[in-house]
Amino acid sequence: MIVVTGATGQLGHLAIKALLKKVPAADIVAAVRNVDKAADLAALGVQVRQADYSQPASWDAALQGADKVLLISSSEIGQRAKQHQAVIDAAKRAGVKLLAYTSVLHADTSPLGLAAEHKETEAALRASGVPFVLLRHGWYTENYTMGIPGALAHGAVYGCAGDGRISSATRADYAEADVAVLTADNQAGKIYELAGDTAYTLSELAAEISRQSGKCIGYVNLPEAEYKNVLIKAGLPEPVAALLSDSDTGVSKGGLFDDSYQLSKLIGRPTMPLATAVKAAL
Repeated sequence: MIVVTGATGQLGHLAIKALLKKVPAADIVAAVRNVDKAADLAALGVQVRQADYSQPASWDAALQGADKVLLISSSEIGQRAKQHQAVIDAAKRAGVKLLAYTSVLHADTSPLGLAAEHKETEAALRASGVPFVLLRHGWYTENYTMGIPGALAHGAVYGCAGDGRISSATRADYAEADVAVLTADNQAGKIYELAGDTAYTLSELAAEISRQSGKCIGYVNLPEAEYKNVLIKAGLPEPVAALLSDSDTGVSKGGLFDDSYQLSKLIGRPTMPLATAVKAAL
């Protein structure tokens, strides 16, 4: 039995769909905060169990009978390490044979501020005694393509990444790779640095949007504090704006670049090119 946490989230939902191609639906558990939102998964025969990252007591029932768990990191910045610890503790009590955790690319050396909670979770896994594998994700291409409407409206892509290169991949690519590891044998103790096959700068992203849209879109590189204020003015909550601006600065230091091709090797095909992702977004 394989349990996927945060199964109604964007990555979790894709992971379930990828699992269904390899595992009988009855052997898959979707652990979700709101059971009603998982009706489509239940209709496919997936077991749906209620579990909330902020309710530690909910995880014992959610992980009952689990052989493997895909622990998708919580989205609640500042609460993640504590929330992940609750799942790890429950996995230990349940005798889980493998816990796969979606960490961040090069977590141990990453200049990104968001890496701190991932490093804390990785340390908790090592201390737990639960067999685990680390799925260190790079950036999601969607983090940038979702900003294309704004770029078209303002005639520019804004950021503070300088000439830093981003080896991003789509959520679907990452989900497929996660499932490849989860359904393979002898994975305990392994660390995967997962990233897209090709890297790009934000200037190159702007140029690709220009090429496909027919509009002149430039890249405006700002100081981190100024870019954070731009994001807040665009309607993002302060913590999210802070995370994104800090991450862009991390990009400028090489924090989201990787050329090991581990992701495409796992999925047996190239990752989605930026041009294809931009076309889909447009």
